[in-house]
Amino acid sequence: MVLVVYYAVPRRLKNAVLLIASLVFYIWGEPRFAIIMVSTAMTGYLAGLLIDCLKNAKGRRATLIVGLALCLTPLLLFKYGDFFINNVNTVFPGALSPLNLVLPIGVSFYTFQILSYVVDVYRKQVETERNPFYFLMYVSFFPQLIAGPIVRFQTIQEEIRYRHVTPELFASGITRFVIGLGKKVLIANNLAGLGANLAATGTRSVISLWMIAFTFTLQIYFDFSGYSDMAIGLGRMFGFHFLENFNYPYLSRSVSDFWRRWHMSLGSWFRDYVYIPMGGSRVSGPKIILNLFVVWLLTGFWHGASWNFIAWGLFYFVLLAIERAGFGRVLSKLPSAVSIIYTFLLVNLGFVLFNASSLGEAIFNLKGMFGFQALPATDLMAVYYGKSYALILLIACVAATPLPKWLLGKIKAVKADFVADLVTVFGLVLILVLATGSLIDGSFNPFLYFRF
Repeated sequence: MVLVVYYAVPRRLKNAVLLIASLVFYIWGEPRFAIIMVSTAMTGYLAGLLIDCLKNAKGRRATLIVGLALCLTPLLLFKYGDFFINNVNTVFPGALSPLNLVLPIGVSFYTFQILSYVVDVYRKQVETERNPFYFLMYVSFFPQLIAGPIVRFQTIQEEIRYRHVTPELFASGITRFVIGLGKKVLIANNLAGLGANLAATGTRSVISLWMIAFTFTLQIYFDFSGYSDMAIGLGRMFGFHFLENFNYPYLSRSVSDFWRRWHMSLGSWFRDYVYIPMGGSRVSGPKIILNLFVVWLLTGFWHGASWNFIAWGLFYFVLLAIERAGFGRVLSKLPSAVSIIYTFLLVNLGFVLFNASSLGEAIFNLKGMFGFQALPATDLMAVYYGKSYALILLIACVAATPLPKWLLGKIKAVKADFVADLVTVFGLVLILVLATGSLIDGSFNPFLYFRF
């Protein structure tokens, strides 16, 4: 519907259509919190204007600090308020009353977009946006508003005013959107079903814990990368070029390589706005370790107000520090298969921390996976569900690699472009039909990153 209206109106009204559609989209899902999103966006907009107007270095810096603090306030209050209160109450029982605030959808993502704009204006790396409606459209743009990727203003600033959608770009957008839809509905949702069935059995064994961990590791990739694909695809249909967010992360040969491939927009955000300003890798060894510690503490905390998320972030801090100390060179000399398996195993263990409802549950599961909880090696239900979902697990493993893309490229390489195009169209139609049928017949299964 939005696409139809967008292409029906004159060029001068297209941004208005996107802004209205984005606001309606957010208000429809979170009417109570739309004012928070809009007010935070306007705070960032005004901070950018004031920083640009000021010539005094101290005044610009003070405005930057105040602007960042104000923009961060809703995120800190709604996402982390009760976490701090509960921890204070653990030490001083009953000292503070919980806020019990509901987390606004997408607050982590749009807050980081606003922060990056304010900092970039301060650094004079981006031209200050004078039109408040253009800036609000950038913050609220519905394809990637609620689960990323994190889009920086400089990436699309020019396209906000001048963009041209070619048939090729529109077609690539449709392709990308359908692929993302298939990732989410056909793979991630089925993997979620396997995980839920395993969890619902009430029995635990070493095998079942490993199956749950492995299933979630695949599920979160297809869930999150599927959303990113849909956002990138929709963006192309409207003439925007969003940067990639995933690059086959489960083929990484080291943990450092994994974080260059996984949630790339978040990783680059922390690199450019936290790690490098602290000195990055240009400082002494101990300071580099401190910088890494801060970045990964914040990365874990960004994902959730819980100790298991903090532990997840610090888990990666330890692994990356070890690789930086010299183990990374060892990994680079190992056969590819060995380093890929090593990295995937560690990522899998990391997601056990990530997926747990508490740090205690995560520790129990990790100990159980390695036989330290007096659990049986296997159980009948784990074997049953493993066999029942074997096909979807196989499909997920193959789809997480470039193999399908490689096979299509091989077809084109023998000058069979018509066959390749036919296979592509047939595949996209099949994915769309199956996904639509699954959505009609299935239950609601929200994106995992909606809660972040």
